Amino acid sequence: MEFFSTLQDILTTKNPDEKIANFQSFYKLYKKDKIVFNHKFKPITFTSPSFSSICTIKDATSMPKRSSLSTNKGKAYLVHSILHIEYSAIDLALDHAYRFQNMPKDFYDDWLRVADDEIRHFRILEDIIHSLGYRYGSFFVHSFLFDISQKTLDLLTRMAVVPRYLEASGLDSSPQVIKKLKNIDDPFAKEIIKALKIILEEEISHVSYGDKWFLWACKKEGVDKSKYFNIVEKILPGAKKKKSYVNITDRKKAGFSCEEISVISDKKCK
Repeated sequence: MEFFSTLQDILTTKNPDEKIANFQSFYKLYKKDKIVFNHKFKPITFTSPSFSSICTIKDATSMPKRSSLSTNKGKAYLVHSILHIEYSAIDLALDHAYRFQNMPKDFYDDWLRVADDEIRHFRILEDIIHSLGYRYGSFFVHSFLFDISQKTLDLLTRMAVVPRYLEASGLDSSPQVIKKLKNIDDPFAKEIIKALKIILEEEISHVSYGDKWFLWACKKEGVDKSKYFNIVEKILPGAKKKKSYVNITDRKKAGFSCEEISVISDKKCK
């Protein structure tokens, strides 16, 4: 089994259950060193996300407003939005490993481990949304993360924008969502909080991999790491805008310096 061509097959698989099963079979062989690498493989640029056949896609700016979290539909909509992020994150992690040849083996180890984590997160949330009477595809989704992946086709930009900026933003948003859910006293809210805490804790390591490989790419390309926000803003204008809440503690665990954090936060970092 060849590494890159197999990942391409997995990435283009439309059915989530089939995609996950194919990845898990591949990953078992990978961990036993039974996968071969063809570093002359030419990755393709994907024209549509793998979820396009099971979800109705709308522009990110025109997504419907969420219902109140006090209703099951409101909680299901929230879970669905996070479920979609986690499903997109599976493809993102796989695409990191698929798109870049001739990297150190621990690069591939890191991102396949992340994909495995994201699958577990997806399954946890999928169980919750099923218990609420819905499924993946019950609500509209956007293709923002997929679109970004196809705009970041070099390693330096990909690591800066995807794990180190977009995934790091999840470290900021998850505590805010947990805080809102704590005001709702029902078993579904408690299950969602439990899931979000697991995801938040494990996303720290995912962002740290982004930090690790961003610094690796900076060194290889002779780019000063202080150019981080400049790189991100080429893809995401306004990335330096101050945020109402920044999870300073977890960002520092993931490799962010106080100097970087001060760009997006008014709170003192030390």
